Amino acid sequence: MPMTTSLFEHTLSALLSTDPEAKCALTSSLREQWLAGNLTLAEGPAPREIPIPGRPEKPLLVHPRELPKRNKLQTAEGRACLLHALAHIEFNAINLALDAVYRFRDLPTDYYSDWLGVAAEEAYHFQLLQGHLHTLGFAYGDFAAHNGLWEMAIDTAHDALIRMALVPRVLEARGLDVTPALIQKLESANDHAAADILRIIRRDEIGHVAVGTRWYRHLCQTRDLDPATTFFELVERYLKGKLKGPFNFPDRIAAGFDAEEIQRLEHWP
Repeated sequence: MPMTTSLFEHTLSALLSTDPEAKCALTSSLREQWLAGNLTLAEGPAPREIPIPGRPEKPLLVHPRELPKRNKLQTAEGRACLLHALAHIEFNAINLALDAVYRFRDLPTDYYSDWLGVAAEEAYHFQLLQGHLHTLGFAYGDFAAHNGLWEMAIDTAHDALIRMALVPRVLEARGLDVTPALIQKLESANDHAAADILRIIRRDEIGHVAVGTRWYRHLCQTRDLDPATTFFELVERYLKGKLKGPFNFPDRIAAGFDAEEIQRLEHWP
């Protein structure tokens, strides 16, 4: 890490790290140093534009239409393809959480604690998935992937409220919708270890979406905006109203979606 006590400079180092294991280690250390009181919110240089965060040369990034099919879960390669896609999501989620810390300044101290905690858990998830990929004879980088998650980070880099609305409450919340079915499919394929990893991820991701919801509502309050109305306006503006269902309402409620939001999702679009 750089010779500085600035949380933002340390976070930038982790964000730009290209080696997945090094990024995970830096992220875990970052949170430990923050909790130990060794880092400060001294700002230093303004946030940089980061068109590409630190990532390895592989996986090759392609258009989503070019991705391999992930429906042959009875084979080790088929399960590895699915788990690789999930590992790629978790790797991107590390970068997204680190960027939420690095990019947005002048927020309450708890905001940085929350997002450092999210980053550390995303790193843990990546390591779990990478470890299981190894048992199947594969590794992160063996399959192609896409860059949609970071593209949303770029689109929302100018406003913390929009970032909180669209990354945790749309992209990560989609994981809440699809994970229960994936767990069932992996159990049916007798890959109980993989299913258990997804149960851990599901539990933690409810918390991550809740963190996004907490700070989204905080920012709405500071700007005198109605959270539900603003959320769906942002979905229309940035996603052209494209929210994929079906929705996992119990997990979304646990993650902080309120009654008005759930009612609107029940009748979506």
